[in-house]
Order: sequence, then C-alpha cells, then structure tokens
Amino acid sequence: MSKRVVVFDYGSGNVHSVVRALERVGADVELTADPATALAADGLFVPGVGNFHACLRGLRAAGGPRIIDVRISGSRPVLGVCVGMQVLFDGSSEPDGGHPEKGLAQWPGRVDRLAADIVPHMGWSGVTAGRGSRLFAGVEDERFYFVHSYAVQTWTLRPEGRFEVVTPTVTWASHGCDFVAAVENGPLSATQFHPEKSGDAGAHLLENWVDSL
Repeated sequence: MSKRVVVFDYGSGNVHSVVRALERVGADVELTADPATALAADGLFVPGVGNFHACLRGLRAAGGPRIIDVRISGSRPVLGVCVGMQVLFDGSSEPDGGHPEKGLAQWPGRVDRLAADIVPHMGWSGVTAGRGSRLFAGVEDERFYFVHSYAVQTWTLRPEGRFEVVTPTVTWASHGCDFVAAVENGPLSATQFHPEKSGDAGAHLLENWVDSL
C-alpha cells in the first residue's frame, strides 16, 4: 500500500512540483492544510520559500506549529525543505518589514546570511552526509540543488552520556562558509536544498524518506 503524504499547503513554496516529485516515488499525496488530514498522514512535507518571517506567519495562521508538534510527539515523520527547514530553528537574522517572528525551536540555532562573495547560493552543490544517514543512503556523493541566501552555520545540539544514542545526524555543505544542509532527528528531518528540483539524486532521497514512513 502506498504511503500517504500530506504536502502542507499554507501558501508558501512551489507545492505542485513537490506533489509531482513525491508521486513519482510512489507516495499517495494530498495537498492540504486540513489539520486532521495532516495529522493522520504517514508523512508530512513542510515546504517553504522566500522570507523566513513571512513563512512563519503563514505557517502559524494555518496552525502548522501545533500540527508539527503533535506529529513529532507521536513519532510521526515530518520533512521540512528550504525555508521549511529554517523555521524549525530558533530564529533568523533575515530582515523583515513587520514584526520578526521567532522560529519553532525544534533545534537550537539561528539562520544567518551566508558569508559568501555571491549570494544567493543558487545551483548544484555537493554535501558531506552525516555518518549513518538514511536520507542520503545511496546518494552520499551526489549534488543537490540549492536556492538560498541564509542558512544555519553552527550546530550545538550534541547530547552526551546515555542520550548520545539520539544524537541528530547532520549533513553539511559549503558556499563561502560551511552550513547545515540537512538534519535527521528521529521523526523530524529537513533539507536546505530542494530535493524536488535535484533530479535523480533528489528523487532517490525522497524515495528514502517515503520508504521510511
């Protein structure tokens, strides 16, 4: 039976290309912001493009933070992509014409402008996959498509002692500076790049995620 995936439709992202990409790897996909449907799905895909603060306002207006919290507390998989990854951190230094939004704080860290000669970072880049990554299994040495000016550039969540077994798997990339390209943390995963725009490598990564649901 096909895995049911909801692409959360809160007004951000090229969601139709995401739907097509997930359908191509065998998922039964629904584009909706209905809370009950989003909570019941095998997987929830959270897209996001544009301004960090604008995305968060849209996500909050649609009840996204609660849906994400409830799913994670029940070990129900969530995948955030691009700004859909950034909003999972504490906040962003990206300018905003209104009141700056706090992030969802699923992980500690701030989203800052890339320290690069050319910004935005737009194009194909390789990654250094985290040890034991399930998302990148089979595509560890491939390149993925990025379009962004801001990223998380430090990682501080390092559980110790008996909690080491739940240490997140962090994948890195570089554009003027090193930045977090992906995180896998139990039911919660995210990528800074767009897997739906990353050709065969991106399709393989999405298939890995769908197969894990």
